[in-house]
Amino acid sequence: MLNPPMMTARPSLHPTIHHFCENSTRVHADGNPATSTLMFLMGVLGNLLALGILGVHRREQRARASPFCVLVTGLAVTDLLGTCVLSPVVFVSYAQQASLLALGWWPLCHLFAFAMTFFNLSSMMILFFMAFERCLALSHPYVYAQHSWGHRLARVSLPISYIVPALLCALPLIGVGEHKQYCPGTWCFIRMAVPPTTGKDGTLAFSLLYAILTGLLILAILLCNASVTASLCRMRKGQRARRGSLRRGGARGWFLGAGEEELEHLILLVLMTIIFMVCSVPMT
Repeated sequence: MLNPPMMTARPSLHPTIHHFCENSTRVHADGNPATSTLMFLMGVLGNLLALGILGVHRREQRARASPFCVLVTGLAVTDLLGTCVLSPVVFVSYAQQASLLALGWWPLCHLFAFAMTFFNLSSMMILFFMAFERCLALSHPYVYAQHSWGHRLARVSLPISYIVPALLCALPLIGVGEHKQYCPGTWCFIRMAVPPTTGKDGTLAFSLLYAILTGLLILAILLCNASVTASLCRMRKGQRARRGSLRRGGARGWFLGAGEEELEHLILLVLMTIIFMVCSVPMT
C-alpha cells in the first residue's frame, strides 16, 4: 500500500495552523523526518523483497505467470514507483526545512498531489482487479478456464489501472478541483474542505468524486473477498461430502480441504485489503 512518508505530522484542528501550513514556506515543527525515512526504507525494501520472491516463484514454476501473479507484480511495481517518486521530494524538503511551495512553488505542489492521488488510486484499482480475478476463478471455474478470462483480465486491468486514475487525477491541473499544501508543509493533496466564500463547486465535486470512487473500490474488494470466502467454504463442504467425513478419511485440515493455493491467495488479499483500508478509509 502506498503510504508516502510525508503524512507524519500530528493533525491539528486549529484553523490558524491549517492556514499557516497551506501557505507556509517553512516546514512546520511537527514534522518528523525519522519516521519518514523509516517508512521509505520499509516501502522500498518490502516491495523489492516481494518482487524478488515473485521472480524466484516464476523461475521455479517454469511456466507462464498466472494472472494473479501478474497483478501482484503490477501492484508491487506501482507501489515501489510511488514511494521512489514521492519520498525524495519529502527528504529534500526536510533537509532544507523548506516547504513544497518554497522548493517549487505551486507547480511542484500540483505535481506532488497528482502523483500521490494517482499512485494511491492506481494501487487500489489493481487490488480490486486481483480480488475480482479470484472471484471469477472460484465462482465460475469452468468458464474461467475455458475462455482464459484470467489472462484477458490481466492484460486489460493494468492499463485501466493506470489510464483511468491518470485522467481523473489530472482534473485539478485543468481547473476541476484544487490541490492544497498540508502540514507539516512536505506534502500536497486534494483540497478536501472548501471555504463557503469561494463558491468553487468544482473543488467540492472533485473531492467527493475521488472519495466516492475510492469508497466504491473498497466496497467492491470486500464483496469479492466475501465471495471468494464463500466459494472456498462450498469447496470444502463438497470435498467433505464426497469423502464421507474428514474423520473417516483422515483429518486433512482447512488448507488441503479448500485448496491451499486458493486459500493463500485469499489470505494475501485479506491482509492487503486491511492495510489499504487502514491507510485510505480515514482520509476517504
